[in-house]
Amino acid sequence: MQFQREPAITPLFDEMLPLLTLHWKEIAHFQDIPLEPDFETYARLDEMGMLRTFTARDEAGKLVGYAVFFVKANLHYKSSIQAVQDVIFIDPTVRGFGANFIIWCDDQLRLEKIDAVYHHVKAAHNFGPMLERLGYTLVDLIYTKRLN
Repeated sequence: MQFQREPAITPLFDEMLPLLTLHWKEIAHFQDIPLEPDFETYARLDEMGMLRTFTARDEAGKLVGYAVFFVKANLHYKSSIQAVQDVIFIDPTVRGFGANFIIWCDDQLRLEKIDAVYHHVKAAHNFGPMLERLGYTLVDLIYTKRLN
């Protein structure tokens, strides 16, 4: 696998959409809320330096995975630049390199002097044990409630 950082622009979004759809079908808690990514905002955040989009591509160059992080000063600790994972996904047909991908992403963020990285994990698709093997610590639990 080849890992790289890529700009959040239309050609990448077009490539990502089939994987995003697989991702949504696999993990979306509210399946009745349609997948409708706001690619324009992602592109603006990338232009502002507040987004990191990392990709995994197979030997033929086909996109098989992605990890997207919001990167900015934390509102509670304004001198600390932190990365918060927005989405991370690997095509189920080629899974098995997830830990290496996360390590690589961490290394890229570390090179930028990012102080901390946060991953959210779906309860029904818990890869927390892998994160713990990579040195992560459980710090939050998130609950949801459907209001309409």
